[in-house]
Amino acid sequence: MSRLREAIAAFVSLTLIVSPLWAAPSSSLGTIVYADHAHMGAGAASVGTTVFGGDRLTTEQSGSVQVRAGAARLLLSGASSATFVQGEAAPAATLTLGSATFSTANSKAFTLHVATAVIRPNTDEPTIGQVTVISPKELVVRSNRGSLSIAVEDDVRVIPAGAAYRIVLDSPDAAPPAQGPRGAGSKGLGGPPIKAAKSKFIWYVIGITAVVTFLAVQEALESPDRP
Repeated sequence: MSRLREAIAAFVSLTLIVSPLWAAPSSSLGTIVYADHAHMGAGAASVGTTVFGGDRLTTEQSGSVQVRAGAARLLLSGASSATFVQGEAAPAATLTLGSATFSTANSKAFTLHVATAVIRPNTDEPTIGQVTVISPKELVVRSNRGSLSIAVEDDVRVIPAGAAYRIVLDSPDAAPPAQGPRGAGSKGLGGPPIKAAKSKFIWYVIGITAVVTFLAVQEALESPDRP
């Protein structure tokens, strides 16, 4: 009888140790709603596939992939790469290569990370933003609709609707970079750098964005809860 009790006690102890691993599977963050020459990990990305935290999406030069994640959507353009993660209160992704366009229905719907920069909607109004990685410490951020917030640690600034900036991270004393690439419909303004006294990054006005033609994102904004 004593041996039986010892065996039961050992089993219960083992169950308490391993049960969190069994009971805590990764929660889904979104669903692929469009894929063309795109990949999830080492395999091909396909419509209807569930995206979990840690999943890496990539696109070929002529490819694209779009993910619906709650009240947000993320579109990766050609030759791009991003990894989905679970943010504090909503889905998030880290863009490491190429260009991403995201839409949100509120300020907490989605967050995009690029190196040390954190980019998210600034208000609860429908927002569409586009981010392009130029180098590990340079990116272009455009607000096609609504305003965006960009933060590097405690350095937080707002990109107004219709504006485009070239941003240099972690280089407050860097010389102005060469004229950045111009997005569709943008006009290079070549304005002076804008930085605060204790900047974690510098930003340069490079253009005014055109009217967005990303119809799939527009649909997501109009019906964020549509299944």
